Order: sequence, then structure tokens, then C-alpha cells
Amino acid sequence: MPTDDIVVLNDVRKRFGDTEVLKGIDLVCRRNETTCVVGGSGAGKTTLLRLIVALDKPTSGQILIDGEDIVPLRETQLNHVRQKFGMVYQYAALLDSINVLDNVAFPLVEHTKLSASERRAKVLEKLQILGLDESALRKFPSELSGGMRKRVGLARALMLDPRILVYDEPTSGLDPLTSRSVDALIEETRQRFGVTSVVITHDIASCFIIAHQALLLIDGKVSARGTPEELAHGDNEVARDFIRQSGVDVEAILRARASARPA
Repeated sequence: MPTDDIVVLNDVRKRFGDTEVLKGIDLVCRRNETTCVVGGSGAGKTTLLRLIVALDKPTSGQILIDGEDIVPLRETQLNHVRQKFGMVYQYAALLDSINVLDNVAFPLVEHTKLSASERRAKVLEKLQILGLDESALRKFPSELSGGMRKRVGLARALMLDPRILVYDEPTSGLDPLTSRSVDALIEETRQRFGVTSVVITHDIASCFIIAHQALLLIDGKVSARGTPEELAHGDNEVARDFIRQSGVDVEAILRARASARPA
């Protein structure tokens, strides 16, 4: 397998009882790129995410993570696979009863033997890289803005230095201005930490801003795939119709992307 391919799915299917939720998914995520999986409610995006991060197993098919087929692995063998991933959950999924320091340090408590002072130093380092200062450590989630919550959730996801970051609806529930700041944060994090990003989203604007590759998932099938430009300008009518129905001015986004590229 080419070394650039870090997440590979071959003919992945998932069935719950009589219902087939994923119907033969093929997917290749390349190292240090952002792949966005877009689709409406019920398309199978969350099921796909759970399979990628080894929280569930497919009914059939192959899932390669960093060259290793994880489908045959036992539960105890999957722990080292899961540590390759950092999860950034919808609404950040912070624990309301503990402060930012303890929220972000949680993976270190679970998986390392660092002292409290060493954990604090690592937490502060990540928060500062993401634009937060020491005053944030003692705040509780209820005291944070939507954008700050995303940064704290991202810091927690980065604590074990994962190779792959998976974002579950990162702009859900945010106003347009904050959503675009989250897009910038995803791209900045990819560049700064050299991670591969997999973004599950219904936000077409976000997809067209950050994606190197986009997949349109409809009714458990990949209905379209390619760069944002290929989805917008290609001959796949399903993709063009989905984009039109979103109401997003993707042409303006694509023009902005093109002008931002190095000459």
C-alpha cells in the first residue's frame, strides 16, 4: 500500500438487523490531508465514523489504518489502533463538572504516568498553541464561548499526539462567523501538527473551505467523490444538486481558495 494512504476502506458494509446502513464504502484518506464526508441526516456518516475509529466493526469489508487491517483484531488489540486517533466531538463533549485543565489532561491521566506538574505543562503548551492562555486552565466549560470550547476539545484530542484527527460535525450549532473560525482552526492544526483530518459534516461551506477530498454520502453509498472543484463542476448531477440545495455560494468559496494558493 502506498505510504501516503493512512485510512483505507474497501467495500465496507454495515448492517443492523435487516437494515443495511453502509452499502459498500470505498475510501482512501491520504496522509496530512483533509477528507470531508458530507451528507444529510440518516446518510450513514456517524456509522462510518465509528467504524473508522474502531468503535464498531463492519459486517463485511476491509479497514486499513496505517497499513494494518483492523477488522480481524480483538478488542484488546484495538487499543493501540485507537490511540492513533484524536476525536473532536460535536459540541466538544467536555465534562461540565471539571475545569479545562482536567478536561484536557484526561487522556494523559488514562494513558500515561506523567506527574500532575508534567500534565499541566503539556496541557498549557497545547492550549497556547491553539490560542488560549493560562487563565483558561481554571475555567469550567460553562464559562467558555463556542469557539473556546472547540479549541479546548481540540487540545484534548491532541494530547496523545495522534496521527489522525476525526471531527464529528465540528461546526454544528455554531453561528457562521464562529464556524469559519473553526474551519481555520482545523486547517491550522493540520499544518502545524502534520495530522490527517477526517471531517464528518453536513456543512457544505466548511467542506469547500477545508477539504482536499470530499465524499458525498447518500443512503449509505458514496454518491460522489473528488476535490471540491470536481464536485461543483463535474458531471455528477447528484453532487451538483446536493450543493445547489445547500444554498451555499460555493463558487465564491472556490474563488477565495484559488486566490489563497501560492503562486
